[in-house]
Amino acid sequence: MSNFQLALVITFGVILVLYVGFNTWSARRNEPKKPKPDEAGGPTPVSEDDARFEPGFDGKVGGATGDPVLDAQLGGQGPRLGGNLGGNASADAFPAGTVARSGNPGTYLGDRQQILDALTDAIAPVLTDGIVSGNAAIAAMPSSFRAGNKAFNIEGMNQATQTWELPKAGERYTGFQAGIQLANRHGPMNEIEFSEFVGKVQQFADTIGASPDLPDMLQEVARARELDAFASEHDAQLAFMLRAKRASWSPGYVAQVAAKHGFVPAGPGRMVMPSSIAQMPAILALTYDAQAALADDPDQSALRDVLLSLDVPHVSRSEAPFDKMRAAAEALCAEMDGVICDQNGTPLPVMVVDPIAQDLENLYDQLEERELAAGSLAARRLFS
Repeated sequence: MSNFQLALVITFGVILVLYVGFNTWSARRNEPKKPKPDEAGGPTPVSEDDARFEPGFDGKVGGATGDPVLDAQLGGQGPRLGGNLGGNASADAFPAGTVARSGNPGTYLGDRQQILDALTDAIAPVLTDGIVSGNAAIAAMPSSFRAGNKAFNIEGMNQATQTWELPKAGERYTGFQAGIQLANRHGPMNEIEFSEFVGKVQQFADTIGASPDLPDMLQEVARARELDAFASEHDAQLAFMLRAKRASWSPGYVAQVAAKHGFVPAGPGRMVMPSSIAQMPAILALTYDAQAALADDPDQSALRDVLLSLDVPHVSRSEAPFDKMRAAAEALCAEMDGVICDQNGTPLPVMVVDPIAQDLENLYDQLEERELAAGSLAARRLFS
């Protein structure tokens, strides 16, 4: 073999090695980033409970997420609060402590017992001739606690505590009030929903031998439209898209990094940053492709972006939610080699992000002036 031929063979060999090496390096560089093993030598574990249920205001309860948006989509058909017994049951069938069902399942009430609010509900007093037991009231409850897509609730005036509450078995009540939510993110209450509300109230009153004092339909529908107009102008749901600059991310990698910054699992493709106040809605949500999270081999699933969101009316301003949102976005992008974008994937410069904080402060002020402070029960129900 001549020197020329030998040189060609060596050159070809070098090129082949470089080509194979480049392809190997490129493939490794572009494959999804995987979670790092923990100290025990395995991937960071995610409990079955965390993967199956979303944190609710009342803890983890199968079938009731506690998220106002999801509860509204479920149509108020979640588990009964405190019991599992249905309407039309015998009054003797309810064990002591069983609580009547609510149109807002899983909603955290804090220190208060009352759900209905004259600001956000059309309320009909139900006048009784005497004392009515909680068992009888629960047995008389309708089978559905929705009127159209609006929440419907019945509360009783507890004889002992003199406070309004969802009727409880074993208690005694001197009167009742029924209410339908005037508006939510589906829109204002309409005439058909009000008529359905009237039918449910009348049925309950007839069953316990009481008489309802129904409000004027036209007046309440007008109130609903005005409240809905205010809510539409003061609703805000912010979202940042975190997009990978180079290598994509696996679901496990995203979950591992997010967990280091205060997020916890809340179902396939979803993590949340819990509130500092027990049982209150999460401050932030981090969502990504649920199908990728449920793939047979999630480590091979590639994510190019994840969505970080804040439902403004659901989180108290005392939590500084936007500051936490911005800090979380910057920390996640720094660690995962990503960039903050809008929902269309356009990178957001600092000069665009800064004014949002002042706009939110103005929004918080306007909500408080209307007695619908962000994070309050009334705001969480209205913006659901």
